[in-house]
Amino acid sequence: MDLSIIIPVFNEEKTVATVAAAALKVDVPGVDDREIVIVNDGSTDGTAGIVDRLAREEPRIIVITQPKNRGKGAALSRGFAEAKGDIVLIQDADLEYNPEEYPVLLEPILQGRADVVYGSRFITGRSHRVLYFWHSVGNTMLTFASNMLTDLNLTDIETGYKVFRRDIIARICIRERGFGVEPEITAKIARLRPRPRIYEVGISYSGRTYEEGKKIGWKDAVRALWCIVRYNVMG
Repeated sequence: MDLSIIIPVFNEEKTVATVAAAALKVDVPGVDDREIVIVNDGSTDGTAGIVDRLAREEPRIIVITQPKNRGKGAALSRGFAEAKGDIVLIQDADLEYNPEEYPVLLEPILQGRADVVYGSRFITGRSHRVLYFWHSVGNTMLTFASNMLTDLNLTDIETGYKVFRRDIIARICIRERGFGVEPEITAKIARLRPRPRIYEVGISYSGRTYEEGKKIGWKDAVRALWCIVRYNVMG
């Protein structure tokens, strides 16, 4: 099976080359070929030059440029539309999530047991950087609210590692432009009929501080809660 790795990028000049190289390098038994679709979402630092150079040097890297910053949801929507692989994996452009865990993430789909896989930061004995208490509380509350309305028992709807069979994610029309895309995807996957087979696997997590470039704040949590209600109740 072929794999498409979607990397939404906004001002990640320090990490994007490292992430792309790791995504290409990791060996994944069962994956025949892979492509990396980098969506440069209006970056204003040196990201554009770096990703353009990567695309010139590596034919498996495709760069899509959004002329101005539109948000993670818009970048993912564009990336999904361009993906050609049988499996689509979301990879953030920072170093919070480790591409070496692709075999773990992809195994349930490659074995024919799953249609969707979430990489959970909360059901694993793998290493985690200790950071913000209220972020953890907020994520737990958002996941609980989402589960109440989707009737799923996920542990981490806000995870940056989500993997889909392409025919599944192609049925989802994304409306959210920003970080609200995470609960939107979960709600719309849960509403598909027949419901896709959803799995979770444990992953490690090396979160960043705000000083190191973390972009999610309390306003995003409020928006996420609104999206949970909107896309589960209002459709």
